[in-house]
Amino acid sequence: MVAVRCMQQFEDTHQPVMQAEAVSALLIQPNGVYVDATFGRGGHSGMILDNLGPNGRLLAIDRDPAAVAVGREIFAADSRFSISHGAFADLSVLLEKNNLSGKVNGILFDLGVSSPQLDDPERGFSFMREGPLDMRMDCSQGMDAATWLMNVSEEDLANVLWRYGEERFSRRIARAVVMRRADVPIRTTLQLAECVSAAIPKWPQKGKHPATRSFQAIRIFINAEFEQLECGLKAALSQLAPKGRLAVISFHSLEDRIVKQFMRLEEQGEILPRGLPIKESVMPRHFRCVGRAVMPTAAEIASNPRSRSAVLRVGEKLS
Repeated sequence: MVAVRCMQQFEDTHQPVMQAEAVSALLIQPNGVYVDATFGRGGHSGMILDNLGPNGRLLAIDRDPAAVAVGREIFAADSRFSISHGAFADLSVLLEKNNLSGKVNGILFDLGVSSPQLDDPERGFSFMREGPLDMRMDCSQGMDAATWLMNVSEEDLANVLWRYGEERFSRRIARAVVMRRADVPIRTTLQLAECVSAAIPKWPQKGKHPATRSFQAIRIFINAEFEQLECGLKAALSQLAPKGRLAVISFHSLEDRIVKQFMRLEEQGEILPRGLPIKESVMPRHFRCVGRAVMPTAAEIASNPRSRSAVLRVGEKLS
C-alpha cells in the first residue's frame, strides 16, 4: 500500500509521454526481460511491470541519483524489478552485472529532462524559476553549467549554442555572456535567461521564451547527451535478443535525427561496392524499422503540453 501511495504521488507531478504507445511497441512477453533506460519517475516502468508475469524481469537505469532513489522506494517489494545508477553508455556493463547480457526482449529510451527535474529550481534546468545554474543530470559528477560558463571562450560558447540549440543569435548571445560575466558572475538560471533575452534584438516566435534554445544547448552539452545517446543505441542493439524491440521517445529534432539515422542505417545493413553479383533480397539484415514515427494525440498534448514535440520510433532486431 505504501508503494502504491508513493507511485500516485510521483505520477501526480510527472506524466510519462506516450506511455501506452511506447510500452505496447515493446510487445511485452510475460516472462521476458526488459530495460527502461531512463527511469525518470517510473511511469513507463510501472506499465511494463503491469504486463510482466511472475518470472519476468525489468532493469531500470537512470543517471540521476534522485530518480534511482525513487525507483528503489516505490518498487522495493517487487522482485521482478531492479534499478541501477548509470548513463546510456553504461548499458552493456550494467546488463552484464545483472547477468542479462544478450537476453533482453525490449529496451525503452525516454530522452530529455523529466518533469521533476524541470520543476525543481535547485536543478537549474528551467529559465522560468530562480535557482543555481547546475543543469547536470547527475549532480554527483562533472562540471556544472555555471562553472563552464565562467570559463568557456566566446567562440566555443557560440558553437555550442548553434550546434546543440540551432540558436540563430548564437554569436550575439555568446558575446553578451562573456561581457556580462566580466562584471558579474552568471550563477543563477534567471541571470542567464535575462542575459540571453537582452542579447536578442527582437524575439520572432510567439509563445516561446527567448532563452529556450540556449538552455537546451547548454544542458545537452553539459550532459554529453548526444554522445550518450549514440553509445546507448549501439549498446541496445548489441544487447537485444532476436526479435527484441527498441523504442525511443525524443523531444526535439536534433536527437530525433540521431535516432532516425541510426535506425535507417542499421536497417540498410552493410553497404557493398556497386557491381557485385549479389541480389539485395539475399543480403543479410539484422534490424528493421517498425512502422512510422508516432506522435502524441491531441488529447495527450492538451493534458500534458510537454508532450507536444515528442516522437516515438520503434525498431526490431532480426538476428
